Amino acid sequence: MNVALPQREPQKQPETQAPPSRPAVPPTDTAPVKVFRLTIDGREVEAREGETVLDAARRAGRDIPTLCYHPAVGRIGSCRVCVVEIEGARTLPASCVTPVADGMVVHTNTPAVREARRTVLELLLAAHPHDCLKCERNGRCELQDLAMRLGIRNARFRREKVHSEPDASSAALVREPDKCVLCGRCVKVCNEVQAVGVLGFAYRGTRSCVTPMFEHGLAESKCVSCGQCAKVCPVGAISEKEEWERVLDAIADSDLHVVVQVAPAVRAAIGEEFGIPAGTAVTGKLATALHRLGFDAVFDTQFAADLTIMEEGHELLERIKSRGKLPLITSCSPGWVGFCETFLPDLLGNVSSCKSPQQMMGAVIKTYYARKAGVSPEKTFSVSVMPCTAKKYEAARPEMNASGVRDVDVAITTRELARMIKAAGIDFANLPDGEFDAPLGISTGAGTIFGATGGVMEAALRTVSEVAAKKPAGKVEFAEVRGLEGIREATVDVGGQGVRIAVASGLANAARLLQRIREGKASYHFVEIMACPGGCVEGGGQPRSCDPEIAAKRAAALYAEDRHMKVRKSHENLAVRRLYDEFLGKPGSEVAHRLLHTTYRSAEEAAPATGARKEAI
Repeated sequence: MNVALPQREPQKQPETQAPPSRPAVPPTDTAPVKVFRLTIDGREVEAREGETVLDAARRAGRDIPTLCYHPAVGRIGSCRVCVVEIEGARTLPASCVTPVADGMVVHTNTPAVREARRTVLELLLAAHPHDCLKCERNGRCELQDLAMRLGIRNARFRREKVHSEPDASSAALVREPDKCVLCGRCVKVCNEVQAVGVLGFAYRGTRSCVTPMFEHGLAESKCVSCGQCAKVCPVGAISEKEEWERVLDAIADSDLHVVVQVAPAVRAAIGEEFGIPAGTAVTGKLATALHRLGFDAVFDTQFAADLTIMEEGHELLERIKSRGKLPLITSCSPGWVGFCETFLPDLLGNVSSCKSPQQMMGAVIKTYYARKAGVSPEKTFSVSVMPCTAKKYEAARPEMNASGVRDVDVAITTRELARMIKAAGIDFANLPDGEFDAPLGISTGAGTIFGATGGVMEAALRTVSEVAAKKPAGKVEFAEVRGLEGIREATVDVGGQGVRIAVASGLANAARLLQRIREGKASYHFVEIMACPGGCVEGGGQPRSCDPEIAAKRAAALYAEDRHMKVRKSHENLAVRRLYDEFLGKPGSEVAHRLLHTTYRSAEEAAPATGARKEAI
């Protein structure tokens, strides 16, 4: 049986397109591409030049097991779990790094292949802790899954390796080196996809380990807490710092008024934790689940996303009008802000002074809402559910206390909320649809799309174009800023003026784009940057997935929800208007600046006592 290649339409890439932060894919331009024919387990398969045996086999319906390979980081070839037999080859090569060749004959399930895979896995298990019940990945561990798949029930080998204490120094992440299987995923995503370069291999033999430089803790390194390492780790060697049980304790405390906010990207992903197909928005079920968990008020961070657009749009128009410092760069992503403070401090003047929606909502909850509810800020316990591990770090920043106390007491990830729901015995998949509480649960479609790369830019354009023109604009959707390419650029009409914009997701792409700006090779008015490739839908705290299309599926769910919203522009959110009328005054007012804006400093200025040397790019 022949397995033919899927047809692909030619695509033209913008001139400034950076190499994608995801693994390389076969070219899609108009240049001719060589097509090879090979045989995999007796089936003739077509493959493009540059593809691997693993790519071709999976398209042919052969799911070769992998451990070090992940679609978000691409080819590594270190674990050797994916070995295959190729006729004429003297060894068993790793299929994830072996390029296809014309006439190649591949066998994926011979006795030699099965024995090689089992031996590799048994050697990994020999040095791995066996106290699985203590691990947050228990039941969803790729190493466990492989052992089950390959029929490994007993450990033939036992190998001692040097014990390392867990590193809990970070506000966002915990490293447990004893669990590390040296797959290299975290190293590659940190160095190549995110261009941060915190993690690397050290030593050899039984002392081999993955560690920050000089075996320092993450808090002493230049880690920006993006959590992409935790998202791709196949075991529990890197994970978010869990705080969900602290939230349950707060809910049980009758002296506290516990309020929760939920980020846009959460509704597009949390269903996956309960068997709901990827790409399904579960907004109503999410609101119901949070009410049933016992929160006193359930709000939507999308309200604060609309608020962010009001403040950031005002800031952009003011900078353009007064010939202020351009481009204005968005500040919604704390991983990106941390990256800028650490590596690009000379660009901090370009970063919007607006806080992220999480922190704007936190400040509003403990001032405007607390006053309306008759509760003091000290007795208001503010929780956020975020797709991002860096939100934990952001909530802990010392300047995030505009209310007089910490504005967001606890930030938990999508994965943590799923654990809370499961622990409470709530049948999430069969919940009825509920609603968020007014007034801070009212939002627009513009707030919804914040969760996808380009969404902040599109939401801003919907508002700024009408405010500048002083009349309704016929255009609601800005397709030119949508997509998963690492860098996108366009020129859009704003009040009769051409405004040059750019969008980047993934910190390596951001660094490339900003270097072009520094060198004068590119000029923009407005730039959106998201730390995570694909935006918040692929945040470090989202459900883990090896589906290469997962970002597109989750983004599609948000865009679909936006299309069905009655109000799709932030400046038309009546609840936000009421907030200005009753409390803030107007965008950019003194009260708005005190509560909703902040300043940023270079990492060395912010933490001179750490002694960590953080060199700029």
